[in-house]
Amino acid sequence: MSTPRTPTEVRLTRSERLDRLPFNGEHRRLLVGSGVGWALDAMDVGLISFVMAALAKQWQITPTEQSWIGSIGFVGMAIGASLGGLLADRIGRRNVFALTLLVYGLATGAAGLSTGLAMLIALRFVVGLGLGAELPVASTLVSEYAPARIRGRVVVILEAFWAVGWILAALIGYFVVPASDDGWRWALFIGVVPAAYALYVRARLPESVRFLEARGRTAEAEEAVRTFEAASDIAPVESPEAVHTKPAPWSDLWSAGLRGRTAALWAAWFGVNFSYYGAFIWIPSLLVSQGFSLTRSFGFTLIITLAQLPGYGAAAFLIEVWGRRATLATFLVGSAVSAYAFGQAGSEATIIAAGCALSFFNLGAWGALYAVTPEVYPTSLRGTGSGSAAAFGRIASIIAPLSVPWLLDLGGSGLVFTVFGVAFAFAAAAALALPEWRGRALVG
Repeated sequence: MSTPRTPTEVRLTRSERLDRLPFNGEHRRLLVGSGVGWALDAMDVGLISFVMAALAKQWQITPTEQSWIGSIGFVGMAIGASLGGLLADRIGRRNVFALTLLVYGLATGAAGLSTGLAMLIALRFVVGLGLGAELPVASTLVSEYAPARIRGRVVVILEAFWAVGWILAALIGYFVVPASDDGWRWALFIGVVPAAYALYVRARLPESVRFLEARGRTAEAEEAVRTFEAASDIAPVESPEAVHTKPAPWSDLWSAGLRGRTAALWAAWFGVNFSYYGAFIWIPSLLVSQGFSLTRSFGFTLIITLAQLPGYGAAAFLIEVWGRRATLATFLVGSAVSAYAFGQAGSEATIIAAGCALSFFNLGAWGALYAVTPEVYPTSLRGTGSGSAAAFGRIASIIAPLSVPWLLDLGGSGLVFTVFGVAFAFAAAAALALPEWRGRALVG
């Protein structure tokens, strides 16, 4: 009969040591620190929908020109997501997170000084570069620190900060943008806040333990783990020597063991991006075109946006009860039905009801998608895989705002939101092909 090991003899990897911890103050600091950056990102994306509606009146720009203001940022986001994921696997999650916040914060502030459409479009492209790189990197960092048993829930809560940022954008859109001819400029100047926050991020947030180990920086990795253990008053144990690894090449995403999940993930990202950004970037402008005043349409958008928070809350609960696939697919089906209903809505009451349902289900789906994405890849590919999926999805977010004027001419709002519903259903089918990772440790 073997003799049980004493606590000091137990050998756990540093990742296993993180997985055994309860949620503590260090987790909370990482979650809030990353989440505030995430909220500021959402505020920036949300503001452009209100700016578009205001400029349509002030600059007399056409629907096609409006669609370019909405889409050009997503061109930058597609490039930024790819580069950000690659850089995260090479120079670290935290460094990329801070750098991207700085880039898009400064570019957003500069966009407020735009003297014409070309200047605004050019600066929105730069904003997209920073924003696209930041989102998958932040979710990867939080995912790698969260205990396995609640990892999905923690990442969904991180995603819920997006709703906070979009609500801030709606408040700014409602109170600041219509206040004067320069209201849209003041709204964009507020976006400089992330530039200052980037300095805080770089100094305070921890680097990924898995990344540090892969680079042979074991002393830093051990210090980071011990900081989290100390927050739960848990004594450290000896860890075996970590294996030093190099970032895997991008082509490994399509290796025999990963190509199926990569294809399913990319399809889900494409469908969700197409419908979400097509709908929410255009909703304020569509309401104005239907005869509502700028202030009233912004008020409707604010109410619709508030429904995002309970959507995230429901997803955060269900993702550890139903699992990733079932939660994601269910919320996407709900999004499809809600999108169709919004397209058919004619009265103020039905517009608000269908819009709130769309917000609830769509943002819950976003939370589940961000939770599952980092889980399906090993450490050497996690940043690259997450960034590549996000980048492919950004292609859809470029196409969707550009397609809205054409779809409106072809069949009105009913056709627009029917197409969005079909894209949500397509994403739901793809979600069912993803692996289930509830309660399991991350690979590698």
